[in-house]
Amino acid sequence: MLLGAQVRMSGGLAAALDRGTAMGADAIQLFTQNARAWRATNHDPEVLKAFRGRQAHSPTVRATYCHATYLINLASPAAEVYERSRACLASNLAVASAIGSAGLVLHVGSHLGEGLAASLSRIVEALAASLEASGGACPILLENTAGAGGSIGRSFDELAAVISAAGGDRRLGICLDTQHLWAAGASYATLEEADALVSELDACVGLDRLACLHLNDSKVGRGAARDRHENLGAGTIGGQALGHLLGHPRLQHLPAILEVPGEEGHGPGPRDLAAARAIHAAGLARWRRG
Repeated sequence: MLLGAQVRMSGGLAAALDRGTAMGADAIQLFTQNARAWRATNHDPEVLKAFRGRQAHSPTVRATYCHATYLINLASPAAEVYERSRACLASNLAVASAIGSAGLVLHVGSHLGEGLAASLSRIVEALAASLEASGGACPILLENTAGAGGSIGRSFDELAAVISAAGGDRRLGICLDTQHLWAAGASYATLEEADALVSELDACVGLDRLACLHLNDSKVGRGAARDRHENLGAGTIGGQALGHLLGHPRLQHLPAILEVPGEEGHGPGPRDLAAARAIHAAGLARWRRG
């Protein structure tokens, strides 16, 4: 399993990669633009090309993932928001493809009370258009949600419904967030519960579509339906339960990326990565013992 972290973008793409390398991350995740703004960052093509070369020669970082802008809502019934979301997704995916990203993680958005069925055609059209424009070099990874409001992806069935409506497009995958799972009501407090969860995902979506994990503890209790990340071992999930999922034998080919606050609230650092590695090792040991 590759263990990595979200890295800050201050100073540009090369600086973000250097931060990941400095902390010894096996994988990194970054935003291709401001995470909370519509305006795209104008990356020089030579900078994008150079990033690919730098990552190929990084002593630690073996994979880069990108995260799409938070404002995107492909399910929005408001025409202006929907069109801006489509354009923003296309821009994010173009940059992710250009730097050789292994996947662009996406929050699909919220149907705002209309229901998933009513918004599926909008979602699928936007996903297909972005993938075609980018050439499909970088997959889009739909992330599960904590379950607030009309957010899409609170269950494996909802993620499966989006993929099915897209005709099972193989360029669509899944990113599984441990905190979102917990907040949406799932439990993996025991090895048996973790195994049942993995089996449910396989049955609903297929483990072949699971491309990435987001590794986070939770500030809120199970079923709270709120997206609130906490440092590993300091939240309501705890290191043991996280280890049950992280150590599952069927997940060992995946990257697990930290999105925790970190010691001073500036994001994950070396100590958080060390904690992740300890939790992973303990989880593997528990699975070996059965």
